[in-house]
Amino acid sequence: MKVSKKWLNEYVPVEDIDTNSLANKIELSAVEIDGVSRLEDGQKKIVVGHINSLVSHPNSDHLKICQVDVGEEEPYQIVCGAPNVESGQNVIVALPNSWIAGHNKIKKSKMRGEVSMGMICSLQEIGFSESVVPKKYADGIYVLPQDAIPGQPIFSYLGMDEDVIDIDITPNRADLLSIRGVANEVAALYDKKVSFSQPELSEESGSQIADYVEVNAPAELAPTYLMRIIKNVKVAESPLWLQKRLWNAGIRPINNVVDVTNYILMDYGQPLHSFDYDKLETKNIVVRLAQEGEEITTLDDEKRKLSADDIVITNGDVPVALAGTMGGANTQIDDRSQTIALESAVFDGHRIRKTARKEKLHSEASVRFERGINVATVREALDSAAELIAELGDGQIVAGVAGEEHADQSAKKVEISLERINHVLGTELNSQEVKQIFTRLDFGVEEDHGVYTVEIPVRRWDIEIDADLIEEVARLYGYDKLPATLPAGEATPGKYTKVQKAIRETRRLLESAGLDQAISYGLTTPKKAQRFAMEPALQTNLDFPMSSDHTTLRMNLLSGLL
Repeated sequence: MKVSKKWLNEYVPVEDIDTNSLANKIELSAVEIDGVSRLEDGQKKIVVGHINSLVSHPNSDHLKICQVDVGEEEPYQIVCGAPNVESGQNVIVALPNSWIAGHNKIKKSKMRGEVSMGMICSLQEIGFSESVVPKKYADGIYVLPQDAIPGQPIFSYLGMDEDVIDIDITPNRADLLSIRGVANEVAALYDKKVSFSQPELSEESGSQIADYVEVNAPAELAPTYLMRIIKNVKVAESPLWLQKRLWNAGIRPINNVVDVTNYILMDYGQPLHSFDYDKLETKNIVVRLAQEGEEITTLDDEKRKLSADDIVITNGDVPVALAGTMGGANTQIDDRSQTIALESAVFDGHRIRKTARKEKLHSEASVRFERGINVATVREALDSAAELIAELGDGQIVAGVAGEEHADQSAKKVEISLERINHVLGTELNSQEVKQIFTRLDFGVEEDHGVYTVEIPVRRWDIEIDADLIEEVARLYGYDKLPATLPAGEATPGKYTKVQKAIRETRRLLESAGLDQAISYGLTTPKKAQRFAMEPALQTNLDFPMSSDHTTLRMNLLSGLL
């Protein structure tokens, strides 16, 4: 989970906190940090440029000689070989003596006899990962919006100056799989207040949701299933602010509709899916279990054969999405889409996990359904997305919401005593200190003769028993402040068995003879498993492998030595 500090600061004030200190605080109290990064690090003298004119290079069939305004008195002549370079574009320019990603220095040079005063860059050349570059710019330079000013530093313009904290979320802390969840955690750690705004919808009065769609979703498969319709939407490229948010979250921008659903996914932790309403054959949306052998072609153009354990979203009898995992290609959003059916739901996490493993589709959405989502914000996330799609796509929101909410949104209550907290932690905390910790966590708390009744927000589904509350107290009090307690009891020295002694002695003798020991993994890929086989043999494959590199039992030891 990549967290932009600038985005986080919109919900909880962290601007004055050093980013590394913030990351260290999170790591000491909550979850591991994989790193802190900033795209601009190691780069300099990269600005916005405007291509005034270009001509073909006299000594090349693919190079262009560009006259580029970089905010100085005279334009720079830059030779560029990108296939999509054109006159009138705003582009990324690395000036002479600049540094770009990969510790590459750009100098004034000659390209086939023509002077080049710098370099027109692609996003990849200034440090962006291939996985986040919009597909239309994957093989060429990135074209900046028309409001870009020549000479403007590119780092602030593209959000490359934002600190990004990469958080490694453990399975029990699914509440941190969103910017708002991280904001709640940071607010508790620093005793600050969060500030979340509510969506303000403007629904069209002349139409009703019932005229467009009817939803049938059994509560045992989808405890909550909601849908909104946004019509007259103009699908286009997202504004730069939204693209920057997605880049820094590690997501590729696609178009304003899909980008909004991904933005809300990262903001709320609520997976959404958008259907092209005009591609639906009926207005009946039915959530059901797939029929054995039923097929669907998903958004990655893979035809998948389903099992009876898979949850599907159907339009009448036709599957249009693999619930909680990936949408169907038959209803995907494209440039011609005008009416959007927007889904926000809670699905059975156990079934989603089985489907994701079977189909090898561990998406951002499936991970959240598997680990648990905040059922209290399913409707709010839907409304926020509908509002933003209507704003960016100049559309109108049809009045009403289809579907029902059956998911339990009531807060859990757990009891614990001050005596037990201090006994387990070895501390001498007083009542006020413990109550303050629960308040910082946004837990409701009532005390009666040293016993606390703690009300847990629905977003913290991981807290079930008093031991969970003790952990929360320890986290916020500080693990480093807990007194060290040596183990009581007599220490028993261990010893090797006869077999263990024989193995170790054999290993020592073989190593002293100059041999090396190789310990290889028992699982490999189907291709590697066939190596050194005289003829194709029957392989043993795992039904639910942990990764694509460990799916098949090895058939010999030699392949593991290479």
